Amino acid sequence: MSLQLKSVKEKYYLCFYVRGIKMQQSVIDNVRKDLRVMADPTKARILQGFFKTGPGQYGQGDIFLGVTVPQSRQVAKKFSQLPLQGVRALLYSGVHEERLVALLILVQKYCSSSGKEKEEIVWFYLDNIKQVNNWDLVDLSAPCILGAHLISGDDRALLYRLAKSGSVWERRIAIVATLHFIRKNDFADTLKIAAMLLQDRHDLIHKAAGWMLREVGKRDVAAEEAFLEKHCRVMPRTMLRYAIETLPERKRRRYMKS
Repeated sequence: MSLQLKSVKEKYYLCFYVRGIKMQQSVIDNVRKDLRVMADPTKARILQGFFKTGPGQYGQGDIFLGVTVPQSRQVAKKFSQLPLQGVRALLYSGVHEERLVALLILVQKYCSSSGKEKEEIVWFYLDNIKQVNNWDLVDLSAPCILGAHLISGDDRALLYRLAKSGSVWERRIAIVATLHFIRKNDFADTLKIAAMLLQDRHDLIHKAAGWMLREVGKRDVAAEEAFLEKHCRVMPRTMLRYAIETLPERKRRRYMKS
């Protein structure tokens, strides 16, 4: 190949690369535009309080536009072909709904992919896990990506490592990811991780673990009650209340008095 031809070819690929970057940025800009069209300042103020964005609170500094989850799903579906690099740009936004759309796109990509593509998406999720940093972001992504990926494998040690993390969001990911297992009538990991989290000090973990135990009970009440009989006396009250929510009133009273 002549030097002149090589130079032309390099310019062609550079031009193609730059065009791709510009197109990707255009999609990101359109995502942001659509979200701002849907923004509701009144809802935004409510969400700022609901998600504890004040100084010293778990969502400190998070910015809300006031876009609902169904609206965010619409945006994610519209721009589901955004490459991972673009997803990453949204995921590192300070705007909550932009991170949510990024994760919803990631869920769609995982569901529509196969083999190595699924693995790539899981590794992307784990590499950027620090941005999955509020409870709704965890709940809408962990079961559909991490839980779905681990259901067919024997090595679920990752969940136990996350359950021991110093990050409240990683601990919540560990327990909530098992919702996918529960839906397949596979309860063992949920029960083990819930037991690991009995001494957790964070209310968001108490709620998540109680929720998962309640989901187990909907499918196998005996399995849930065996856990409760063993642990109800030391369970955080919030965890216990969430866990027993669908049990008969008589049983709820008995467990709360234990």
